Amino acid sequence: MVDGKTTLHTAVGHALRYKAGPVELPASKRVVMKPDAIFDLASLTKVYTALLVLRLVDQGKIDLDAPLRKYLPEFTGTGKGTITIAMLLAHTSALPVGAKVTGLPDNAARWKAVLTTPLVKGGVPGTTFRYSSVGLMLLGRLVEKLTGKSLDKALRDNLLTPLGLKDTGFQPLKWVTDKKRLVATDARSSRGLLRGTVHDDVCNHLGGIAGHAGIFGTAKDVAVIGQLLLNGGTHNGKRLLSADVLKKALTNVNKGRKAIDADRPNRTADHGLGFELNQPWFMGRLAAPTTYGHTGFTGTSLLVSPARKTVVVLLTNRAHPNWSWSNPDTHRVAVHNAIA
Repeated sequence: MVDGKTTLHTAVGHALRYKAGPVELPASKRVVMKPDAIFDLASLTKVYTALLVLRLVDQGKIDLDAPLRKYLPEFTGTGKGTITIAMLLAHTSALPVGAKVTGLPDNAARWKAVLTTPLVKGGVPGTTFRYSSVGLMLLGRLVEKLTGKSLDKALRDNLLTPLGLKDTGFQPLKWVTDKKRLVATDARSSRGLLRGTVHDDVCNHLGGIAGHAGIFGTAKDVAVIGQLLLNGGTHNGKRLLSADVLKKALTNVNKGRKAIDADRPNRTADHGLGFELNQPWFMGRLAAPTTYGHTGFTGTSLLVSPARKTVVVLLTNRAHPNWSWSNPDTHRVAVHNAIA
């Protein structure tokens, strides 16, 4: 999208090409990708969770600089009392990437494990960028507590409905009528072929609804999120986020901090409150101090370039049939370079 208008919306390849095994399907049984295909957005979910948190900030229900423990006293563990909402959004909490929830008997035990996840060894909150899905799991839990609704319903009522996004949500098998629109991911998992079931294992163990992963949607719907941000928090003339809070969210809050990322050793710590900033490793030549966005493990990405008044959504199913066969960053960079 450029200046609010769709300039390119296309689909290539297949929404389904393999069955469990993985075994490649004959051409007659493959499902061609279409522009209205519904993807597992993976960590793009974090953007939606961040927006829900920012709306609560606008409403005076959350103080970004307050410790999470103020709202969730069950968030316990050594050294965790100083972790603030802002740190969780900026990935400087010193929490690890993931939580250990497998083998636990029920959802209550799994969420307790999330809430009591220890800091990384030697980690000091507020000092270093370490990407953490645990942080967004906790913020999803916070949204539930402060809205009095499950995260899927809070998302629906506070973001999807106001934006008119009918092709976005958790647990798509419950609301997608034409299952051919669902894009397949892993075909070699212990759960068999994944199509309409969340790829992220932790989210799956938590019932498919969590703050770090689990949302499914179309490229068109994701672009609306990008345009909301580009418009300064308004949609069709209606304000969903204040300009002040959004400005804070899109400002680099990690200046001078070290970044630790084993997968991307050349990355910087530049990050807002819920948004990656100026990251050439996926933005390519569209990277700039004001450019922001996010990526998802399944091969998804959202990029917003205010200087160009441009929103770029790239949704791929690189995790079909096997997430390890392809590095999506090369594809992201190639597309963004072509646009640049």
